[in-house]
Amino acid sequence: MLHDERLAAPWSVWLVGLLLAVSTAPVTVVVLPAWGVLLVVAAAALAVGLLIRSWAAPVQVGAGELRAGRAHIPVSLLGPAEPLDEAAAAHLRGPGIEPRAYHLIRPWVRPAVRVPVRDPEDPTPYWYVATRRPAELAAAIDAARTAAGAPPVG
Repeated sequence: MLHDERLAAPWSVWLVGLLLAVSTAPVTVVVLPAWGVLLVVAAAALAVGLLIRSWAAPVQVGAGELRAGRAHIPVSLLGPAEPLDEAAAAHLRGPGIEPRAYHLIRPWVRPAVRVPVRDPEDPTPYWYVATRRPAELAAAIDAARTAAGAPPVG
């Protein structure tokens, strides 16, 4: 594996999820006293499940492909990766967004990498992948492309 990262939520998001789960306690205890504690625990488990399963996206480069969330693409179909600082990434998430592009966006991760798709059969112009380590991810993608026989970056 050339790059392996999980875009997990920061502690502040976990705290909000916990507070939302606990905030159900007064209502459930009054309405259903016997089930109140069980419902609070179920709400907390649901919040944790959402944060772990749905929001903590993996970003990986290995075995000849880029994985971002649930999507994956062979690196041989990609162009040179471009690491984006926070300002450039914000532009591509906002006013400069391309609706046909694949976007892996997590609100708590500001930098990203932009990778053009070189497959003539694919209408997706590029992948936008949020990452906490944009230079490392771009280097891993480019190394994997070179290993797969794609033209080197330059």
